[in-house]
Amino acid sequence: MAWIRQALETISDALKGGHRDYTAGSLNRAIVLLAIPMVAEMGMESLFTVVNIFWVARLGDQAVATVGITEAMFAIIFGIAMGIAIAATATVARRTGEKDPEGASHAAAQAILLGAAVALAIAIPAGLGARTLLEAMSGSSEIAGYGASFTRIMMYGMPSVMMLFLFNAIFRGAGDAAIAMRALWIGNGVNMVLDPLLIFGGGPVPALGVTGAAMATSAGRSIGALYGLWHLFGGRGAITIHARHWHPDPPLLRALVSLAWPAAFQYLVPTMSWTGLMRMVALFGSVAVAGYTIAIRIVIFSILPAWGLSNAAATLVGQNLGAKQPDRAERSVMLCGLYNMIFLSCLGLAFVLASVPLARVFTADPRIVAVAADCLRIFGYGYAFYAWGMVLVQSFNGAGDTRTPTWINFCCYWVGQIPLAWTLARSLNFGPTGVFSSVPVAEFRARRLVVCVVPQGRLAAGQGLTRATVSSRARPS
Repeated sequence: MAWIRQALETISDALKGGHRDYTAGSLNRAIVLLAIPMVAEMGMESLFTVVNIFWVARLGDQAVATVGITEAMFAIIFGIAMGIAIAATATVARRTGEKDPEGASHAAAQAILLGAAVALAIAIPAGLGARTLLEAMSGSSEIAGYGASFTRIMMYGMPSVMMLFLFNAIFRGAGDAAIAMRALWIGNGVNMVLDPLLIFGGGPVPALGVTGAAMATSAGRSIGALYGLWHLFGGRGAITIHARHWHPDPPLLRALVSLAWPAAFQYLVPTMSWTGLMRMVALFGSVAVAGYTIAIRIVIFSILPAWGLSNAAATLVGQNLGAKQPDRAERSVMLCGLYNMIFLSCLGLAFVLASVPLARVFTADPRIVAVAADCLRIFGYGYAFYAWGMVLVQSFNGAGDTRTPTWINFCCYWVGQIPLAWTLARSLNFGPTGVFSSVPVAEFRARRLVVCVVPQGRLAAGQGLTRATVSSRARPS
């Protein structure tokens, strides 16, 4: 049939990539062309941790707890990287929409300079203090002694994470998301090969245990980052960086920081909240931490299509506001939100009905399966509430307004989720189930708050972006 052939051609075009103008033509096609590689890209990023957990789970609950606690700390680093990446995407997308490739390339180089400085400033002290950080988070000197080398290698590998986030954000902003997708394909391919080899050994390669997992992941991410760098310097994508773009531009750097810090804080609020939840779960033992870790890995991996749709909305909003087409930006938000709601509602139902089989994919320990399944079911009940909020928040970011989502997250996570989790888990003695239950409640409040503040801010509830987003205050420099 004609529509099937057309759909297959669109999917093929999305995977092939290439620079496209998303300020004209069919919005449905634009969403598909952006969302498919973005979903694949984010799926590949999450696959690093899923593959780690799959192999590390065979080493026992201490190994899983080490990976889970380190990933919880790493989530803070991800938040900082995401903040700088959002600033890069918003600025590059705006310049691309304005048909200013020179300005887009210059902004990309300045964002990389900013990200490199921040990455080195964090990675060195975090690597040196890896054992102390792991012991503080786990509350166990035994876990700290067992997993300190894993945490240390992951922290020293943080610059490659920052660069991977930044390169991918730059390509997304330019509308060429397929390069970002391929960079992560390569990185994950390396990780999949090295993970079992370095963890369990083979031939002349010694068995390194959980330390091998960190080495495999860091190597994969570094190679993926090098692939992105090759495209940026070689003129093989929509953005080409030349020597002239590297000269520090203080006004542009200040503008990027002004966008990045609230965006970073916007992600740090929920990620630090998740870190706090991990610390609460750790109070109930390594089995609880292992079950929670497995559940979170499944949740993060399965929700990636929703983030892909949300990121597609951010790119479409940024480019169309740059092209002075706010009506088209509004329609982009509406369509992405509708598709996201349909997907997440189905996914939540799957979690409620199939939580035990999903947990058993990663572990045969019935104690860990019970904790992971309980977490998945509870999270699944709240999935239908997440959809519109995810798209609206990313639309704020794409428009260059990173502050409104930050305050929404602050109120809902730090003021709501953490106190509620403690009350349910400790004061009311619900244990880990109480911690899990705080998550859908906080997410529901967050999405309600988005809808409440949107009419008074820069979005109109049910209508997408208002003309206020075109104001100079919301416009990335």
